[in-house]
Amino acid sequence: MFVLLGCTHLSGQDLRKETSIGFRVGKSVLDTAYVDNAGRLQELVSFLEDLKSDTMRELVKVEFWGSASPEGSWFINRRLSNERRSVLEDYVRRNISLPDSIVASYGEVTAWEQLARLVEQSDMPHKEEAVDVLRNVPLATYDARGVLIDSRKKHLMELQYGRTWHYMADHFFPQIRHARVVLMTVLKNLDVPEPVMCMKKVAAAPMVKVQEAVDAQAGTKKPFYMALKTNMLYDVLAVPNIGAEFYLGSNWSASANWMYAWWNSDKKHCYWRVYGGEVAVRKWFGRKAAEKPLTGHHLGVYGQLFTYDFEWNGTGYMGGQPGQMLWDSPNYAVGIEYGYSLPIGRRLNIDFTVGVGYWGGKYYTYRPLDGHYVWEVTKNRHWFGPTKAEISLVWLLGRGNTNDMKGGVK
Repeated sequence: MFVLLGCTHLSGQDLRKETSIGFRVGKSVLDTAYVDNAGRLQELVSFLEDLKSDTMRELVKVEFWGSASPEGSWFINRRLSNERRSVLEDYVRRNISLPDSIVASYGEVTAWEQLARLVEQSDMPHKEEAVDVLRNVPLATYDARGVLIDSRKKHLMELQYGRTWHYMADHFFPQIRHARVVLMTVLKNLDVPEPVMCMKKVAAAPMVKVQEAVDAQAGTKKPFYMALKTNMLYDVLAVPNIGAEFYLGSNWSASANWMYAWWNSDKKHCYWRVYGGEVAVRKWFGRKAAEKPLTGHHLGVYGQLFTYDFEWNGTGYMGGQPGQMLWDSPNYAVGIEYGYSLPIGRRLNIDFTVGVGYWGGKYYTYRPLDGHYVWEVTKNRHWFGPTKAEISLVWLLGRGNTNDMKGGVK
């Protein structure tokens, strides 16, 4: 295998300037209030300003790198590393004009090599076990169907029943959530050899081969996230229901739910009838949401259409126009919701959601009399308050849509 190596003649006249900017978990916004970003950016700007007016020094190469820590999936980390690199490149280009010929961009996705070096240089507990996993366990192992069956991340999370993973998350992960720029300059008009690029035959490290294989696999089979769910509160009330949710990207999702119950007992004049549906759009946030789609905190807006008929051997209540279809004269509700989706298994979550908003539409009261139903009154409902409650069992579907259950097995 041939790889391209940069061979620079060390004349004492070359200068390399590297600046690294940190990012919060799951974020790609250039936050000057985070760690010492403000000081690093100010130093970078000063260097660029000096370079503009320096008639003796020439900028010959600029490298931009972006990386993420391993909490998130490959799909999310690729997006974060690219966005972090891009936001730093935009910042640098606003301060100095860069010809495209000297600019190179790289995406480390997950900075495994840097994490391995940090662990090797530390005195963390059970360091040798962690180094062995980082250096020798493949990034990912797939079966013949392309299904992920093992990974380096899984082994790390199982070390010491999760304690090793939590230690690295606290001490090392913040250092590899970053973007960096490398500026290389040389003195002008000096009779010294120019930096040259040369081809050199080198043996590829096993870890590089694994990274290439995983990147190729991920490039051809992108993760896909969706879920089927049922609201167990409705199930307890004998109202069968089902819903589907699709991940749209950038921590947004859309869902649709449907319920239908048409129970009655004419002898007792008991009716338990309700059907209708809901659509919702959600924005996911928080640490868990950054690690994996459709998990963690979410805020959303929703709209509902439904009709109902409830009567227990007494006054009955009907929502919607008698004898009409759902679309003709429904009750409706719109509101905002908050919830949290908690992993309980490899492909199972429980989603807790509450919503408040407005409930409107006509409803009727009636009373059974001599085998007939006598209408008593027609009213318009105007209700502001809770209009949604959900404890849903969620079945995660799609490629890569699995939970990494932390901890080991005794």
